[in-house]
Amino acid sequence: MIEDKVLKAMDGANCVVTGGTGMIGAEVVRLLCDAGANVKSASLDDISADARAETVKADLTDISTCMDLCQDMDYVFHVAGIKGSIEVTKSKPASFFTNLLMMNTNMLEAARRVGAKKTVYTSSIGAYSSAEVFVEDDDDPSKPPMDMFPGWAKRMAEMQVEAYKIQYDLDNFAIVRPCNVYGPGDNFDPANAMVIPSLMARIDGGENPLLVWGDGSAVRDFAYTTDCAEGVIQALYHGTRGSYVNLGSGVGVTIRELVETLAKVIDFEFEFDTSKPAGFPRRVMDLTRARDWINYDPNTSLEEGLRNTWEWYLKNKNASDKRHNYFTQD
Repeated sequence: MIEDKVLKAMDGANCVVTGGTGMIGAEVVRLLCDAGANVKSASLDDISADARAETVKADLTDISTCMDLCQDMDYVFHVAGIKGSIEVTKSKPASFFTNLLMMNTNMLEAARRVGAKKTVYTSSIGAYSSAEVFVEDDDDPSKPPMDMFPGWAKRMAEMQVEAYKIQYDLDNFAIVRPCNVYGPGDNFDPANAMVIPSLMARIDGGENPLLVWGDGSAVRDFAYTTDCAEGVIQALYHGTRGSYVNLGSGVGVTIRELVETLAKVIDFEFEFDTSKPAGFPRRVMDLTRARDWINYDPNTSLEEGLRNTWEWYLKNKNASDKRHNYFTQD
């Protein structure tokens, strides 16, 4: 939950949210509008954000566009990013790397130039080097990120914020590193979607039994989009002390547990294909710093989150057709 003092600080504030029609961004927009903020939502999607927000179609790879977006803004929420499966990350690295570099560089620089009061940047778990439990203090920047191209792009933006601190003594930039976020508004294209939306789309497509790669033993941390959006807003308000904080559920869930929980929401049969790789054995976020620094308190259960996501998907199957896809569009 978001603290009352944070909500009061948003009341009447001018806020811009990049990626405002995306999964996390749309929730940030909704929560800000609920708090009484004047919200501008920017994205390349051909859909509207919350009716209470101003929706702007904006290409963040253009610095002048970013400058216009940040003008007269109190708070900048740079949530826009590019999300895709492991396979598409490997096959289309330029779609991640080049676009992320330009978007992040331009938006953060624009926020600095116009003198926004506070800015929060949404990085990623992929910026971490490989580990089983991700703890901010344990991260070694000399080791490469586990998600090579998108991970480096995310790290470059984090370094940009660090450079602002060194050269300009700015401490009004916050950074969050979310884990595997899911929920309404996700990308449900099985060709490049993450595990949860991909499973849902394949079930809806009639795959029976549903074949799940590996033996189901791999452990992951799945964060529901509303919890993550609340963390983004809390981070902007409290700041992240020149560093970053993790956003996740803090709970490790095996892929088998994930599929079995999904089966409580949707009636389907499934099998595990042990001839396929299961992936890294364990990846879970430590939330100690987030709870301490920004009062982050995720409270959505996996079953509740999956149910909300499935219900949204059934009502919005064609939403992906109106979203900008960096893997199919230049």
